[in-house]
Amino acid sequence: MDSPADAWVPGPFGLDALKGSTVRARRTVLAVAHHVTAATRLADVMPLLETDLRVAVAYTASPASATTGGLHAHLRDLGGLVLPWRQARSTRWDLVVAAGHGMLEKLHGPVMTVPHGIGPSKLLPRYAGSGPAAARPVSGLIRERIVVGGRVVPSSIVLAHDRHLEMLERECPEARPVAFTGGDPCLDRLVASLPYRYAYRRELGAGPGRRLVFVSSTWNEDSLLGRYPDLLLRVAAGLPRDRYQVVAALHPNVWAFHGRRQVLAWNAECRRLGVRLFPPEEGWRAGLVAADVLLGDHGSVTCYGAAIGVPVLLGTFPEDAVAPGTHVAGLGAFAPRADWDRPLAPQLEEAVHAFTGRVHAAMRDAVSSRPGEAARLIRGEMYRLLRLPDRDRPPVVEPVPLPPAGLAWAA
Repeated sequence: MDSPADAWVPGPFGLDALKGSTVRARRTVLAVAHHVTAATRLADVMPLLETDLRVAVAYTASPASATTGGLHAHLRDLGGLVLPWRQARSTRWDLVVAAGHGMLEKLHGPVMTVPHGIGPSKLLPRYAGSGPAAARPVSGLIRERIVVGGRVVPSSIVLAHDRHLEMLERECPEARPVAFTGGDPCLDRLVASLPYRYAYRRELGAGPGRRLVFVSSTWNEDSLLGRYPDLLLRVAAGLPRDRYQVVAALHPNVWAFHGRRQVLAWNAECRRLGVRLFPPEEGWRAGLVAADVLLGDHGSVTCYGAAIGVPVLLGTFPEDAVAPGTHVAGLGAFAPRADWDRPLAPQLEEAVHAFTGRVHAAMRDAVSSRPGEAARLIRGEMYRLLRLPDRDRPPVVEPVPLPPAGLAWAA
């Protein structure tokens, strides 16, 4: 017997599309999330179509990732129609949009992919085994996931920077003809949010005379949290509470793989010390705009912070995990490194003075070749694939929402 999660979902797609339709859409679109990180990027992209009465959008979760924990609940919370994977792969779509790769060849319809982070920059971790070591591909540009069965799976690949097109040419030359530079929608929303910085700061308790310290960790053993499992406790204990407010964002894969209850339990003592831990779905972007300084690693959040003007202190930076010549490698070559045997507060203050407006602008230029244009370019490409004329009104780049009331912890 099928579980409730596998139950067939009626809606305006498939053979029965017309039986219950009140508004008859001309095109159907499937948004595919491989994990919570991908789902949050789709939340930036799918509203570009969802307001169009000609289009009906559904969501599904791909089983291709090992970090799908919390994904189904998050998709349900978005309020859209969520289809089981079995139904999604048995239906024909006018467009499939995904913020990742894996099993997309099983879907019926032209596929467009967008990055779910700050762009290709990390090397795929080398698997354990008895065979000889080989060169590691760049995550996000892995040929074996883009080309399946002798065919390039995506009909369109959106990349944020012209430099990424050159990387794709090296990693998977067969896919270069369908790739284009479409900018970074997350960066554009962060920049659009800068005028509201003080509103975010008020929500996070960073009043006058109090620095807001943003702690960010990506996932895996070489991340900041992987190197220092007591990271948040260590930071909170080392910073006077009357001068510093600490907020933190852990990569959604940390929450997905270990479970929300476990992550909160591991860091329960930090609540007493006033740390505000963002949930994995949203809130970190408001915190990033509000921050005075960021303690991070080689993850996307650290680079986004540097790109919007937040000084960075690297708590760890695994050189062998970062692809040479990328924007992340550039940040690692410049940003100061934390010395965990010294007091943290003066190092954070020194990091503030290590960055200039020119450095932040260079990082922003390294992240996106089409600043402020991602919504327009991505929407135009989706309509091209849908074979529909784009709308006359340009898309609005929305600022990110205030930090959610459901912060995992409140000071």
